[in-house]
Amino acid sequence: MKIAIFENIMTAGGHEVEFDRILVEELSALGHDIKFYVPENFIFRFNYNVPVTKLSGDAVVYNTSRGIRKIVASIKREINRQRWYSQLYAAQKDFDALIVPTSTYRYLRALNHSELKKISVPMIFILHGINPKDKSNFLEVAEKLLPYPNVKLCVITLAENIFSLQLPNIFPMYPPTYIARDIKNFVHKRNDVFTIGFYGQYRREKNLRDLLDVFVNQSYKRKVRMIVQGSTIHEEDAADFENIIAQYKNFDSLTFIHKGLIGAEWQQAIMDADALLMPYSSPRYKYTLSGMLFTAIGFKKPVIASNDIHPELWQKFKIGETFESGNLHGLDKALKILIDDFDENISTYEKNLDEAAEIFSPQNFARNLLKLIQS
Repeated sequence: MKIAIFENIMTAGGHEVEFDRILVEELSALGHDIKFYVPENFIFRFNYNVPVTKLSGDAVVYNTSRGIRKIVASIKREINRQRWYSQLYAAQKDFDALIVPTSTYRYLRALNHSELKKISVPMIFILHGINPKDKSNFLEVAEKLLPYPNVKLCVITLAENIFSLQLPNIFPMYPPTYIARDIKNFVHKRNDVFTIGFYGQYRREKNLRDLLDVFVNQSYKRKVRMIVQGSTIHEEDAADFENIIAQYKNFDSLTFIHKGLIGAEWQQAIMDADALLMPYSSPRYKYTLSGMLFTAIGFKKPVIASNDIHPELWQKFKIGETFESGNLHGLDKALKILIDDFDENISTYEKNLDEAAEIFSPQNFARNLLKLIQS
């Protein structure tokens, strides 16, 4: 089968890049031919080694625009979306299925105004969760697309019911894990100094200072260090992260990395940690995919996480320790348990990580996606 991927979001790295790798490498492994359709100015952060067709119109770049510039950028995106959709409709004879890997209800709203909705091959829009505030907008556009049977809306979720949605063009699907694809023959080895990794995109909502204060003011039964990596998009986040680095530079137990990590460098950073830390709290984490949590599962690393990050998963798998969202005393206690009692709990963590990694494997995700395409 010839499967096309329409990618229009250009990032410096991160889980968007790795998610596309899952699609390309896992679908290719199942015997399918993959090609990309991207905007003409699109810059790939990774070489997927598959054919690429360029479409007229600028790629989506999420930057620091504010006010009128943000409105203008949004209008340009909508105009470009229609141009891309028209070109994809004209190219449909060149593929057997089309996947849009990172979508929102806005993509679907635009589709309702495009002839692409009449496409003659399966077209899968993948939504990485749905926030409650977007629920009504999503349902409204999904219902308008019901007359077009080749348009299928795949919602990545752990919930048994997505807001009790029953529309026949909406298909819930488990998320995939992210695995070490560039590090061969790696082994999980225990560090002499117990190492906790706090990785990912830095945003001020993650309340990093509170976390660091909890960590540096606690005493543990073993020597411990924390690696704090932050990639930043907005200037104010970058400035704040630099201020944090300066504020805590005298603590030997802290190591800071202020840059994005990708490919083997990113994977090695995950491997260098004994456990991963996800203490940030926000209602949206209950509904949208946590790339870091599914990286932890894929790399089989125990975690400490706020209990509002995918609560359904924690009900089934003991893959580390959780604490009440926003409760610093609970975070302190969870850190203490994970670090001091790690040796006696690691067998439980490993058993549950193995089970979760099997259920949420990228291979299973690719197979389920194919079933949706072929249904």
